[in-house]
Amino acid sequence: MKQAESGVPPEAIEAYNLYIHGTIDRRSFLDRVAMVAASAVAVNAIIDQLMPNYAAAQQVAPNDPRLKSETVTIPSPQGNGSIKGYLVRPAAAAGKRLPAILVVHENRGLNPHIEDVARRLALENFMALAPDGLTSVGGYPGNDEKGGELFRQVDRAKMGEDLHVAAAWLKARPDSTGKLGATGFCFGGGIANSLAVRMGSDLAAAVPFYGGAPPLAEVPKIKAAVLVQHGQTDTRLVEAWPAYEAALKAAGVIYEGHVYPGAGHGFNNDATPQRYNKAAADLAWKRTIAWFNKYVRG
Repeated sequence: MKQAESGVPPEAIEAYNLYIHGTIDRRSFLDRVAMVAASAVAVNAIIDQLMPNYAAAQQVAPNDPRLKSETVTIPSPQGNGSIKGYLVRPAAAAGKRLPAILVVHENRGLNPHIEDVARRLALENFMALAPDGLTSVGGYPGNDEKGGELFRQVDRAKMGEDLHVAAAWLKARPDSTGKLGATGFCFGGGIANSLAVRMGSDLAAAVPFYGGAPPLAEVPKIKAAVLVQHGQTDTRLVEAWPAYEAALKAAGVIYEGHVYPGAGHGFNNDATPQRYNKAAADLAWKRTIAWFNKYVRG
């Protein structure tokens, strides 16, 4: 059986991807891992390696003195009533207006990794807001598995409304320059794309990581500069990219698209080391910051 560099069979990694996206249930996930594991002990070891490790992956501590963070609650009358979010900005920028970035989580809610991404953006001198789409069901529960279960309980249209309201609220803050960017991962990447359609010229830039494209007929509504990032082995999204690219080009949208060799779905998530691809993640992050500096700060 071919093994990934970590020793985890790629079939097990793919099973994990299917599980966290709700394509298969936990029982099927365990069965698939068992099929490629050498023993019951190996099954448990593989599963342990597939689960996220937020403490090990943390790059910026929540109490980093260079940052000021708070939890905010944003009214969302057309959505689920309200949405909470994690707002963070550089402490040295007190009293200054900053360009703003919305950071949208994957399909488990606002977990520690996404909060860490927001802090990374704040250290790049942006104001970042990471909203929690699970607010209406009690918020991120502290566990990705339970977060995934709660995610499937939330009305998707109302959650989309909540996230749009969060973006508009962030853009309108008095300590914002009024220039807004959006990034997101998996589900959040799809939201970054859909916000680009919905917000038009109110969104300056979008950087979707392995997110689904918006309906192609709606691409002409996009006025933001769009930077699309996919992993090479993320077959479904990679195969859909050329059609999205053609629509962006036809609509005259400023865009770039990158497919990272050897990387898969979730390649940027360093909390899930079996999916994380450091070379791809580092380059994608460098491009993300450059994109936001050019189109949101500029």
